[in-house]
Amino acid sequence: MSEDAELIDATLSGDSDAFGGLVLKYQDRLFNTFVHVTGSSEDAQDVVQEAFVRAFVKLDTFQRASGFYTWLYRIAFNASSNIRRRRRPTESVERRVEASGQEPVDSGEGPQAKLQRLENQSFVQEAIARLDREHRVVLVLREIDGCGYEEIAEILGLPVGTVRSRLHRARIQLKRSLKERLKIEECEQ
Repeated sequence: MSEDAELIDATLSGDSDAFGGLVLKYQDRLFNTFVHVTGSSEDAQDVVQEAFVRAFVKLDTFQRASGFYTWLYRIAFNASSNIRRRRRPTESVERRVEASGQEPVDSGEGPQAKLQRLENQSFVQEAIARLDREHRVVLVLREIDGCGYEEIAEILGLPVGTVRSRLHRARIQLKRSLKERLKIEECEQ
């Protein structure tokens, strides 16, 4: 029996601390994914909190046909849709970068190289944020969260072919957006 299954069984038997084990195991992964999906650490925190509350309340309906994280991700994805409907985007890309909590790491590089790296990260995050939601979610799941095509299909309730198609389109859009940005940069210099 897997660790998840043991924790689920213990939770269903009345040991609420066992659910805490699931929270500890998956909260960081879920948060990091949803920072990219929502574009905001505040929204990601709300999504993760809501997802774990819903999962705890509905744990007895988990049929174990898929992995716990896959089920939890679907709950979080639905929660993020609800939160997105309630809030309109009001932040700039720079604020999103700040809100994500991703701070530069001193790698010993010089100020010019560090500035270039930070600008590149900002360009990529901005390009990801401009993708359609359906493309952004698939790209984040594959490239940032490392999910396989089948897992993404299961999480999103889509055929694998649709996942592949959306991922392909997302990569093309991302590449086009980054190329446009680089052309603008070259023209300004």
